[in-house]
Amino acid sequence: MPALPGADERGIVPPVSIRPAAFALKRRTRNAIVSATPATQFLKARNIDFDLLEYAHDPRAEAYGLEAVEKLGLDAASVFKTLVVSDEGTPAHHALVLVPAAEKLNLSVAAKALGWKRAAMAKPADAQRLTGYVLGGISAFGTKKPLPVLVDDSLVGQAKIHLSGGKRGLEIRVAAADLIAALSAVAAPICA
Repeated sequence: MPALPGADERGIVPPVSIRPAAFALKRRTRNAIVSATPATQFLKARNIDFDLLEYAHDPRAEAYGLEAVEKLGLDAASVFKTLVVSDEGTPAHHALVLVPAAEKLNLSVAAKALGWKRAAMAKPADAQRLTGYVLGGISAFGTKKPLPVLVDDSLVGQAKIHLSGGKRGLEIRVAAADLIAALSAVAAPICA
């Protein structure tokens, strides 16, 4: 696996604090190149403070959120995976759902919170088409198509949370309150 510039022996690059006024599309900071993604551009455009945490993604990893927890040494309760769900009654309706990386989504509770009869996980091709991101790199920020956002209520009580930065191996640390406000997210207890 190729080493990232500035990475330690575990393949972890130290967090890079990005303040919107100082952000550039490509910026060398702490010997790491920080590439702009639609997610970082979304945050920058709204003057939302965030930090980027980069790590060497293992292509064999199956649970991308848990890989970030392990490689970055983060608390699993603060790392959220972004899932795309669809309304089984109206397949054209989709939403983003954020749940802690170590938890499972309760689809029936999520459907009720979204005002749907039944929800299902979106097809991978639909998730990628709607968000503009690859699986394992789907971020709630900067999606190709604006989608309603539902978050597990455990997110609300946290000062900072982590979620995908728009590509595998890139996490964004942002204030939970900023995420909720920027995305008009609705919170509900949606974990199984």
